[in-house]
Amino acid sequence: MSPRAYFDWNATAPIRPSVCAVMSRAFDVIGNPSSVHQEGREARAIIETARQQVGDLCGVDSDRVVFTSGATEGAALTLKGADLDSSVIEHPAVLAWTRPVLPIDEQGRISTVDPTQSTVQLANSETGLLQDIPQGTRVTDATQALGKITVKTQMAKADYAILSAHKIGGPKGIGAVIMLGRGSDLEAQLKGGGQEFNRRSGTENLYGIAGFGVAAQEAEHELREGRWEEVKSLRNKLEKLLKDEVKDIVIFAEQAQRLPNTSCFAISGWKGINQVMSMDLNGFAISAGAACSSGKVRSNETLEALGVAPELADSAIRVSIGPTTKVDDIERFVASWSNEYRRVRSQQNRVRKRENLTKEWECSI
Repeated sequence: MSPRAYFDWNATAPIRPSVCAVMSRAFDVIGNPSSVHQEGREARAIIETARQQVGDLCGVDSDRVVFTSGATEGAALTLKGADLDSSVIEHPAVLAWTRPVLPIDEQGRISTVDPTQSTVQLANSETGLLQDIPQGTRVTDATQALGKITVKTQMAKADYAILSAHKIGGPKGIGAVIMLGRGSDLEAQLKGGGQEFNRRSGTENLYGIAGFGVAAQEAEHELREGRWEEVKSLRNKLEKLLKDEVKDIVIFAEQAQRLPNTSCFAISGWKGINQVMSMDLNGFAISAGAACSSGKVRSNETLEALGVAPELADSAIRVSIGPTTKVDDIERFVASWSNEYRRVRSQQNRVRKRENLTKEWECSI
């Protein structure tokens, strides 16, 4: 029996063995990072090492990194009360605090009227589309782009960037805000002991931060070694094989600059959620949209905002892969998906044939 293949890296990347190892060691460190004794200094050293590792990946000094519980908290920290504009294809954590009024074209590219009053995502989680961040943008959501592409140049155009560790093989429940440009006026939403440079009070998540740091360090190595270019070749192979099998398949943002690992495609008449369940039974984890909450996806809203017809949008699925994905995984997926597609189409044709016969019989009476 073939092993399962995980094709949902944009929802969460598999945790790295090195991350598990460093977190395990951190559990033996008993001190509070704010304490001045030896145990406290040991805990503080772990946090500051991780802060430097995340800063290196983002191209900033370590004192520009503020750790949070994740990108959702980062969005609230940077956006609450800021009165900013966004587009409808932003993540719900961003939409909760902004006005989705920025126009987008059929690919999903955003046009900003005033970048200083806007938030712009660097990469869309569903189509993989990459945005060119306008200089002076107030906030950028770099969560999906981090570790998959070099983000330093684009992030530097914004005042703040929000990140999440679990998208790069770190632990869930830890993220960061990167303070860039004018990003020195960040007002704390959680007040108290003054941790994280008085921007985010509360005893730090030592174990999560340690894991985030190592994940960032390894992500930087992967980028330098060209691992994500290899992933892009696999993604392109996947799409070529799919187009060879099904001529009328639609691949969204195919001609645009995309994340190297993301393919969002549809074939009209086969609902995306049914494809997810079918492929799950066949040993493949895929998605029909962003994993915002249990049992809820957003791909329909995003694609329809791009002008995609509702029936086609309902048929979309997302495949997102990573450096551990193998050629064999891609080939097995295409073979399995194609077999299911032919089975579904055959079943649909039989149903239509019966319906036509029934209509002919009724007309003959």
